[in-house]
Amino acid sequence: MFTKDHQLRVRYAETDQMGYVYYGNYATYYEVARVEALRSIGFSYKEMEENGIMMPVLENQSRFILPGKYDEELTIRTSIREIPGVRIRFHYEIFNEQQVLIHTGETLLTFLKTDTHRPCRPPEKLVEMMRPYFETSVKNNS
Repeated sequence: MFTKDHQLRVRYAETDQMGYVYYGNYATYYEVARVEALRSIGFSYKEMEENGIMMPVLENQSRFILPGKYDEELTIRTSIREIPGVRIRFHYEIFNEQQVLIHTGETLLTFLKTDTHRPCRPPEKLVEMMRPYFETSVKNNS
């Protein structure tokens, strides 16, 4: 399993009148954490798109446990629990500064050829970069 934490401070513009993170901003937090998680292993969304593959979101699920608040530093833990195929599922856990779980979510994305908008396999470079995270899990469970 691949897991990466990303810290993000809640900005004033991301909150509602109560000073809580506006619910629609969690999708943006997912995207930031997802891109940074892949960047942490050396994979670039930008490069993937320049090479003719894009990743639209098919599903977005959120569970609100407690509110994120203005000026809090949140930790977004992004996990990929299965090696990607034509689709890739990201799991998110968001913790407040006290390390209390305040939010969970998932996004399901698919790999598409930019020119045809047809599903395709993930870039081989991504699969190779992720493979060690899953081989370790298999070895540890044996």
